[in-house]
Amino acid sequence: MDGDTAAPQRDTTGGKPGRLADLAGAVLDEPPRAGSSATPHSPAADAETAVPGVGGGPTKATGKPPAENLTLRQGLRRGGTSVFTVLLILTALDELEGAALAVLAPDIRDSLGVGNGTIVFLGVAAGAFTVLGAVPMGWIADRFRRGPVIGISTAFFALMVFLSGFAMNAFMFFWTRFGAGVAKSNSGPVQGSLLADTYPIGIRGRLGASIGVGGRLCAVLSPLVVGGIAAAVGGPDGWRWAYYLLGLPVLIFAAFAFFLPEPPRGQWEKADVLGEVIEDENPPPISIEAAFARLGRIRTLKTVILAFAAMGFGLFTTPVLGNLFLEQEYGLDAFHRGLVGTAGGIGGLLVLPFIGRYYDRRFREDPASALRLIGMLIVPSAVFAPLQYFSPNPVLYTLFGIPQIVLLSCAFALMGPLMQTIVPYRLRGLGSAMASIYVFFIGATGGGLVSAPLIDGFGPRIAVLITLVPATVIGGLLIMRGADFVRDDLALIVAELHEEQEEHARRQAHPDQVPVLQLNHVDFSYGQVQVLFDVRFEVRRGEVLALLGTNGAGKSTILRLIAGLATPERGVIRLDGRTITFVAAEQRIRLGVVSLAGGAGVFPGMSVRENLEMGAYVHRADPELVRARIDRSLALFPQLVERAGEPASALSGGQQQMLALAMALLHDPEVLLIDELSLGLAPAMVAELLAVIERLRAEGLAMIVVEQSLNVAMSIADRAIFLEKGRIRFEGAAADLAERDFVRAVFLGGDAESDDAGPDDAEPGDPAAASAAPASGAGAAGTGKGVDHG
Repeated sequence: MDGDTAAPQRDTTGGKPGRLADLAGAVLDEPPRAGSSATPHSPAADAETAVPGVGGGPTKATGKPPAENLTLRQGLRRGGTSVFTVLLILTALDELEGAALAVLAPDIRDSLGVGNGTIVFLGVAAGAFTVLGAVPMGWIADRFRRGPVIGISTAFFALMVFLSGFAMNAFMFFWTRFGAGVAKSNSGPVQGSLLADTYPIGIRGRLGASIGVGGRLCAVLSPLVVGGIAAAVGGPDGWRWAYYLLGLPVLIFAAFAFFLPEPPRGQWEKADVLGEVIEDENPPPISIEAAFARLGRIRTLKTVILAFAAMGFGLFTTPVLGNLFLEQEYGLDAFHRGLVGTAGGIGGLLVLPFIGRYYDRRFREDPASALRLIGMLIVPSAVFAPLQYFSPNPVLYTLFGIPQIVLLSCAFALMGPLMQTIVPYRLRGLGSAMASIYVFFIGATGGGLVSAPLIDGFGPRIAVLITLVPATVIGGLLIMRGADFVRDDLALIVAELHEEQEEHARRQAHPDQVPVLQLNHVDFSYGQVQVLFDVRFEVRRGEVLALLGTNGAGKSTILRLIAGLATPERGVIRLDGRTITFVAAEQRIRLGVVSLAGGAGVFPGMSVRENLEMGAYVHRADPELVRARIDRSLALFPQLVERAGEPASALSGGQQQMLALAMALLHDPEVLLIDELSLGLAPAMVAELLAVIERLRAEGLAMIVVEQSLNVAMSIADRAIFLEKGRIRFEGAAADLAERDFVRAVFLGGDAESDDAGPDDAEPGDPAAASAAPASGAGAAGTGKGVDHG
């Protein structure tokens, strides 16, 4: 479709639209699943090196060994050590502060005059509050420079830690924990995505393990440090000095975060798969709803999130419950509880460096086995909890806790690198935020609510055994189950990267031929029912494209996807070369994608002018601009000028359609989407509307028209696309489409037998084969009475 010449016809009647399973087979050397067909993915990539971080061989961009063969030192040198150093220290300080509440829980309980259940809930809530900031933090991480975001959040966190020491009652302590939790929410979405974009894929396991070692080292020392501070100060308020002193180092290192470099997003995936780093210039803002819709299609991510939501029931309550148990069962004070926590964490320090190296090797060989490794670390950890909580003395309690801490520390250190790999680079921040929502809302909050009555009624031991053991086993098994989906999810990332490279190369070669609108490899499903299959087309400036097809073909669904009212599960949508796949509907209106809502899109109780003023509401900050736009729109419709003061309900159906069109034109659209322009209108009114459409086309406005009336569509369209069961069967000049027998069969009720490939020529299992004839009543579609369920 390049060049100034007419776009070539594309008759895909006998084509084989692609599916994700076959792409996975192509790039990972796996056979396609039965019933699937070849994905239209052009780059021929080596079966092992195509997937990010998998396989070996030099990258095309640098000729250097690929990232996965690097040592940790080499990988850190490539990305620079500043990001790693600052985030390592901030993670360690987070661990230090996190241990304060766990170790000092009995002292805080007595000082504030609350019960065990309340202090457990406050401890869990500190983690659960993180979810309140995770979504906005994720959105910010995917859009803005991440260093300043980390700096501001960390400085606020330090302030909340300091103020925790001044809390005089549970209510005040609750609010300082609330602030600290919200501020701490940058750690996953912002810090995690920054690490992934800064350092090569092949060292991510070792990177996560190294940060885990730093965090674990501080976690090992923190009980001793926190307990030592409280013991040194002494008295019932000794715990407050731990909070006074912990905020200072956090504040110092928050200042360094402001100066961290911002790397190109997805640079290592692009270099590993494509051999070059293509930067997305001036990307539009991402819609949280659209991002979550796409993330929800990543089966590995969904499974892992459910696993951690389950584990959260026990994991977030156990630190506080354990320290309450040590105080009640063995009579240990804050200092000695700190010693137990310190001894229990030493094993993790020794094992983490080795597990990170082992993970990187397994991921390079088989990503699925790397995920199974994480599950296999989690499940056996549950065995040690009963042994630990039935120990007759604190020594055995500590010894049985060591393998549990080692296994879980290793698993958690590896989950971050894996999550950042299976989520598309544009959505890394929101991917972590989505995980936080499930983990904290379901896991942490649920665990706290369940544990509070259990501990008050049965004590810490029963509360731990009921919440921790089954939740950990279920979570580990779910993670192992998620390994079945890793290859398909990585294959989807590969397809998106190649598509991005192809489009970038085309724009570089023909910068003056960028289409105003582009859909590429778009799939969409309603629930489990897929309704669009590999939809691809472009619209150029001043062009009218007609979408035609059988009932339920997916025509209106395509308009919804373009307008931002739905999100494709695969593929990309671009406006003037900019990716808008995850842009919100209201933002797309500002960018120039406007839908003609039809008669139902007017406000019947308002006058014509009031409808137009409401339609221009997004421009309300400039009244002069609003008036100018309204006058310009009204000039196209003399009938509306005469009735500007009358209510919209007094207009005829055709005049209401005119008003809806006038409201759409207020936004100076780049692309106008029109669904059923002629439906229910008299021929004279249709003719008036078509005259306006023709004038808009002459002014350079691109339009996509969904029409049941073949005559109307052919009278205004330059090109036409015919869809059947979600697949494009024909694309070409509108006049040529009218000559196709299968089109006449749909719109005119004729015989479809011709040399054009028909349903009988479709591949077995192709949904097109199930629709040899149009839906009942399709012969009346030419009258404009048909209904589109697409």
